[in-house]
Amino acid sequence: MNTVARVTLFGALFFLAFLAWAGGMLYRSSYVTREGVAIDQPVPFSHKHHVSDAGIDCRYCHTSVETSPFAGIPPTRTCMNCHSMIWKDAPVLAPVRESYRTGEPLRWNRVNFSPAFVFFDHSIHVKKGIGCTTCHGPVGQMPLTWQGASLRMRWCLDCHENPAPFVRPRTEVFNPDWQPPADQLAVGAKLVKEYNIKSLTDCGSCHR
Repeated sequence: MNTVARVTLFGALFFLAFLAWAGGMLYRSSYVTREGVAIDQPVPFSHKHHVSDAGIDCRYCHTSVETSPFAGIPPTRTCMNCHSMIWKDAPVLAPVRESYRTGEPLRWNRVNFSPAFVFFDHSIHVKKGIGCTTCHGPVGQMPLTWQGASLRMRWCLDCHENPAPFVRPRTEVFNPDWQPPADQLAVGAKLVKEYNIKSLTDCGSCHR
């Protein structure tokens, strides 16, 4: 009976440890974070086509990204600036034309999720040299858009604690093809000083 008790006790401990491990893996998995999962949209918008193929700057659609916490979702008339002339009769763009005709905005499905208690300001990150692809992933290569990172607190803190590996020249913030140079740590450290970047890790920086 002593042997049975020991086996049962150790078995229970191992089972609890396995449950904790499995829970941690699930918490960090794309099933929970949605990282890398393409989101269905009312119109299958391709960033690859618009950004990499057509060369459209991020700010043409996301007009408030440099001045506001919110990057901005383009109104239908922005789409129609081009699509009133090109692909104007394409069936796939019928919802866009209907939205423009009726004035009813398209209901895009959110791609990047952060908890309601997290405050994120696009404008300050752009001003400090954090590029779009740093957080959103290789947007210029996305035929359908997905969340490019986990957006977990630990992921954010990696940059807040040590921003040098992630900072780029402000002129390259909206360049979807930018790659860090071989001496990124040295260049990044210089930019951290030049842009007066503070290592903000106190809770109040993001939780307000």
